[in-house]
Amino acid sequence: MEELRLQASDDTLYTVLDAIEKQLDANECPEVIKSIMLVAVEEIFVNIAHYAYGGKSGEAVINLDIKQDPKSCQVTFQDRGVPYNPLAKADPDITLSAEERDIGGLGIYMVKQSMDRVEYRYEDGCNILTLEKNIEPAQPEQEA
Repeated sequence: MEELRLQASDDTLYTVLDAIEKQLDANECPEVIKSIMLVAVEEIFVNIAHYAYGGKSGEAVINLDIKQDPKSCQVTFQDRGVPYNPLAKADPDITLSAEERDIGGLGIYMVKQSMDRVEYRYEDGCNILTLEKNIEPAQPEQEA
């Protein structure tokens, strides 16, 4: 997929989801993995749109890369909003009822639980968050 560069807003969410879905379909991604990826992409993109720029307009850059051996999909989000590492926040206590739990954090927790790898870095004034999900399991090593 070519780099997708657009305003981070609710209005552009479906442009992002459509582009990701087309690439996953083109790479024969199983439906269950595609669904997991699209939910995670939506969660991250909406967080960027709502919080990265403090209520102002800002840009997001999204890249999807399909890796081989084992086959996996990697989605990278970049924004120039307020520096924020969503992985640094403590996971919510999901044993508590909704009324007892603090507001926030459930979405990124869900993303972390559903991905095989989630990585954050702040570089050159950009928040960079990478999500990776295996499309097919790694093949076991062949014995000689």
